[in-house]
Amino acid sequence: MATAKKNLKLIAPGTQTSDPQNKNSTPQLDVSTQVLEEEKLDIYEVTQRKSQDRDQEEGKPVNKNQLANKINYINFRDDTLLINLKHRNYHKTITLFAKPQPCLGDLLDCLWPEDEDILQILKFYEFKNILIPDGQKLIMVEPEVIRTDKETISLLLPDNGYEISSRTTMRHPCKNITAQLIQSSSLFSGTLLDFNAGSFKIELKTAPPQTFEWINPESPVNLILSDAGETYYTGECKIIRQTSCQDTGTYILKPLKSEIQRFKHKEFRSHRYELTPSPNIIFRHPFTKKIFDLKAIDLSGSGFSVEEDKHNAVLLPGLILPKLELSFANSFRFQCRAQVVYQKGLDADKGGSRIKCGLALLDMDIQDHVKLVALLDQAKDKNSYICNNVNLDELWNFFFDTGFIYPDKYAFIQKNKDRIRKTYERLYSNNPHIARHFIYQDKGRILGHMVMIRFYENTWLIQHHAARKSSRNKAGLVVLDQIGRMLNDSNRLYSLHMDYVITYYRPDNKFPSRVFGGAAKSINDPKVCSIDQFAYYHHRNTSRQRTVLPKGWEFSATRSEDLQELEDFYEHSSGGLMLDALDLKVDKCDCDSLAAQYQRAGLTRERHFYSLKKNGNLKAVITAVLSDLGLNLSDLTNCIKVFVLDPKELTSDVLNTIFSLLSEKFQRKEMAILLYPASYADAQIIVYEKLYDLWVCRVKSSDEYFRYLNRLLRFI
Repeated sequence: MATAKKNLKLIAPGTQTSDPQNKNSTPQLDVSTQVLEEEKLDIYEVTQRKSQDRDQEEGKPVNKNQLANKINYINFRDDTLLINLKHRNYHKTITLFAKPQPCLGDLLDCLWPEDEDILQILKFYEFKNILIPDGQKLIMVEPEVIRTDKETISLLLPDNGYEISSRTTMRHPCKNITAQLIQSSSLFSGTLLDFNAGSFKIELKTAPPQTFEWINPESPVNLILSDAGETYYTGECKIIRQTSCQDTGTYILKPLKSEIQRFKHKEFRSHRYELTPSPNIIFRHPFTKKIFDLKAIDLSGSGFSVEEDKHNAVLLPGLILPKLELSFANSFRFQCRAQVVYQKGLDADKGGSRIKCGLALLDMDIQDHVKLVALLDQAKDKNSYICNNVNLDELWNFFFDTGFIYPDKYAFIQKNKDRIRKTYERLYSNNPHIARHFIYQDKGRILGHMVMIRFYENTWLIQHHAARKSSRNKAGLVVLDQIGRMLNDSNRLYSLHMDYVITYYRPDNKFPSRVFGGAAKSINDPKVCSIDQFAYYHHRNTSRQRTVLPKGWEFSATRSEDLQELEDFYEHSSGGLMLDALDLKVDKCDCDSLAAQYQRAGLTRERHFYSLKKNGNLKAVITAVLSDLGLNLSDLTNCIKVFVLDPKELTSDVLNTIFSLLSEKFQRKEMAILLYPASYADAQIIVYEKLYDLWVCRVKSSDEYFRYLNRLLRFI
């Protein structure tokens, strides 16, 4: 019996496990398709109870043909069934796993475990019955033994077997998932054995001086489930049941929350749409490594919900799914990373055997996400388009017809119209990483249009907002609403880099002043939404001689301490978000991954930083931003920005010298200038063409902006 004792778990009827909630409770049935050794005790107790009650109540019969089919399925999967052996003299039973061979009818051959000395075991034990796992059920069969040897047992199947158990929820066995249980600063490590939608079963090992007495079953524990790659679940749980033997313990844990708060609560949530056909949600479960395919109930640009059968559910609040696919009628697919955020039981009249789970998008490729949002936008309004194929001739006609391109602006465009046409061909040619356009059109005629470009690391610039007068009240607001919903859906996704949204507008332009200026005034918090004013004009380099700065002046590359001084000045004078959004802080000025993305799209984006000092004292920080002509039709993305910190002794002549130097360096005869603060231009009697307000909004704190915008959109 030495080998048998080493390899078998002896099961004594009546043995009980401890239940911290109810010490007198009967152990729960715990059966999975592939039965784990830890579950043998539960299985035997059920079979014994059914055996005793057989005469009074027999389970559902399963005929011989069905038995053969189920056995052959187990063989196909290289799984095992269970063989119960009872002691010849004592009231003891052992359960062995055995591999069934193909079953063609009456005869069933099963292979004993290779590491068992079966002949030694059979001196003391005799055959009792077999158990066939079948999903949530167990089928008990009492066949006749034909032959037994050290390798095989041959059985003659009876006409029927009987279903003897059915668990409320199937438990799913897990593969290579590490479990860490934390309570009161003590960490216990082990593995996840199995789980269902309401509980986990873990096996822990103690490491001296640890003992399982350190775990208080009456207090919550924190559970971490991971593999070598990443963490898939963390959550607070209560202990439902526990068993322990020396340095090994098995724990059943129930999560305490049916909903998690993944992100900060937002008043204005993404709109949910029910599509026909609805997409399938396909994923490989990180615990079981099996593929699951569920139907989406509803969908938005930031998440979706699915229904699961309560008995087979595999989604728990907090679970991260690293690779999930949204499949639309098997025609096109989007991949993403998602997390389960809630689980709710459905009302009985809506299908009480099902549960609803909500999932939040954690990240998604920017191209896939813009296609998803465009699809949902079409579901809301058939005339709304995002990043569609644009008829550029119709677009240019729209710009002229709406007055967006007025005579003075056309004078600039006309000189470079061929280059600007090429810029627009690239800008509107499927480059959602750096640009996206929103169009409202009917029967091919553009009624409203707006563009966003990602011009700073985590900042998108809104520009080119225009609408036809005949439909201005609708089309102009519709494209504005499109951008608002895009911001709401996108800001949580890392790949979209959307922390801030900015726009330049003239304060005498009524529509943007009402929308953006009105929002800033309504919010009244510059750390959420701010406005800073620039004076705008053009510098034309007419000097034929090399320009030189007056004595004592120094013009050189900006250093980190200069940017820190700029930050201190701006915080004192404005306190807004401009420096954050324009990447003008010490920790951001070296971030320039965008240049490569623009280059891949056939476009240009460069930034250069300079400091202007007098006798070592910082007077101004100057940035030269170079991009393609027409990327912004007012050249606000292809200009020199001047931030004046100390106006003393900084005359317009000194600035003009700097502009001439930069014009020579970048070989530009004419460059647009944005001068901040605009009051400096007035003090120096600098003639400027326009005033531009720079509006910046922190997208993650944008509820108040959407609340204000919602009041405007009520007229749609």
